[in-house]
Amino acid sequence: MNLLQIKNLHVEFTNNDATTKALHGISFEVNNGEIVAVVGESGSGKSVTAMSILQLLPSPPAKYTSGEILFSDDAETTINLLNLPEKELRSIRGNKISMIFQEPMTSLNPVFSCGQQVAEAIQLHDKVSKKEALQRTVELFKQVQLPDPDKIINRYPFQLSGGQKQRVMIAMAMSCNPSLLIADEPTTALDVTVQKRILQLIKELQQQNNMGVIFITHDLGVVAEIADKVVVMYKGNIVEQGPTKTVLQSPKHPYTQALLQCRPALHPKGERLPVISDFLEPKQHTKPLAKTVPEQKKNSAETLLEVRDLTVKFPSVKNFFGRTLEYNTAVNNVSFDIYKGETLGLVGESGCGKTTLGRTLLRLQDAQEGKIIFEGKDLLAIDKNELRTRRKDFQIVFQDPYSSLNPRKTAGRAIVEPLQVHEVLTSTNKRKELAMELLGKVNLQPEHFYRYPHEFSGGQRQRIGIARALALNPGFIVFDESVSALDVSVQAQVLNLLTDLKNEFNFTAIFISHDLSVVKYISDRIMVMRKGKIEEIGYAEAVYNNPQSAYTAQLLSAIPTV
Repeated sequence: MNLLQIKNLHVEFTNNDATTKALHGISFEVNNGEIVAVVGESGSGKSVTAMSILQLLPSPPAKYTSGEILFSDDAETTINLLNLPEKELRSIRGNKISMIFQEPMTSLNPVFSCGQQVAEAIQLHDKVSKKEALQRTVELFKQVQLPDPDKIINRYPFQLSGGQKQRVMIAMAMSCNPSLLIADEPTTALDVTVQKRILQLIKELQQQNNMGVIFITHDLGVVAEIADKVVVMYKGNIVEQGPTKTVLQSPKHPYTQALLQCRPALHPKGERLPVISDFLEPKQHTKPLAKTVPEQKKNSAETLLEVRDLTVKFPSVKNFFGRTLEYNTAVNNVSFDIYKGETLGLVGESGCGKTTLGRTLLRLQDAQEGKIIFEGKDLLAIDKNELRTRRKDFQIVFQDPYSSLNPRKTAGRAIVEPLQVHEVLTSTNKRKELAMELLGKVNLQPEHFYRYPHEFSGGQRQRIGIARALALNPGFIVFDESVSALDVSVQAQVLNLLTDLKNEFNFTAIFISHDLSVVKYISDRIMVMRKGKIEEIGYAEAVYNNPQSAYTAQLLSAIPTV
């Protein structure tokens, strides 16, 4: 039975007398007990489709110009959600149709405990007492396999990991046994093992409750793992749809073929990753990447950075007077070398210490023990003045380019600022010229110098972050999950860009990621971390194809494959 039918839906946005068409007459169906994956890049219309079902788009500027969204959770009644008054819609939202949003941190209220927020949804729709709602919340937390549910109901969102917050959102979405669940990119920024558990959880809950599920993603590996049917969207149109196996094994549309071919796992290091334009505009060929320099042997390579017995701790329990009673050890007595000109991939689950280690190497985080010897000097032993002088030699590109760029400063000013701080070049005009040159290096235009962060896409903002990191011509750069949240094609563009820049500037890099296929493609060596310690280190191909550690093998087995 058709649970949901979207028929010829057109949506447009009006802003300052300019009209943008977001959906161009899309149509698809979701049945009871069926998982339908909606696939496409940012801007393809996936989230607009999901928000339209629950009428969550702001009106104005959004306008539904034509079409129907028919919902039928029993055999007798079919309603057009587009025609429902707000009061009736509120009785359906979170009750018969629930939604899991992409970013749980922004979806959960930071000033209420996780238990309060789920209990509130139960009370709103089922009219039960607060005590009963909290009891049901504990049961839901057990169902979604949260540890210590009796304690987690009293914890606030900032006290949970990303995977745990997403489980709270799933519990909230399941609290009223909905007929239809909409999951909007629920696993995008999660590491592979947490992602696998979340996918298994959604699948189990869907089967237990015979729900229909709309699963929005840009990861075709996830689609292969979970979906019964696939709907591929591009620029507001559905370009292909059908059973998952048929679409993934025999894609008909060039866009679907492009999404499948852009994945780094399919390409050896040094080979240019294909992008969407290669398939949609096949006449425009890009120059092939030069093959990478063969891996250097350890005894012949020049060491740039030595890490010895490094330990980083954070206070976890304090007494009434503020004295620390217990510590959480994020980096636990690690030692390794980074060789000049190489890219060292750093992988592991969330909470393993990857980001803490990367930030500590740049002295953005203090260490309690150990040495960080960079070009012969211990960075942990030098004073603040010398550290300030040396900062131009090492830079970082953060995971979220939007939060790492000042919204009040243009892209150009963001790049010029480090040049001013370190007194590079003698005049404002020369610094501006260099900034524009760097924008060109990262495939942006000179006019982008004057635009603000909100005027760029996610991939463009990440390019600005890379240009800013290169402004001082550093010898060492840390890329902290720099492509984790990007669409597969944008990710391919950024990885191609990094390889081009690496060949041109010859910097040394640590590439932090939870995606082993990306790390294998971009890195010379891979270092695997677990619970603050180094689990395994070796050449990229060797670690990826023949892992020596059971934990590394576990990470590899969790990667969803097409």
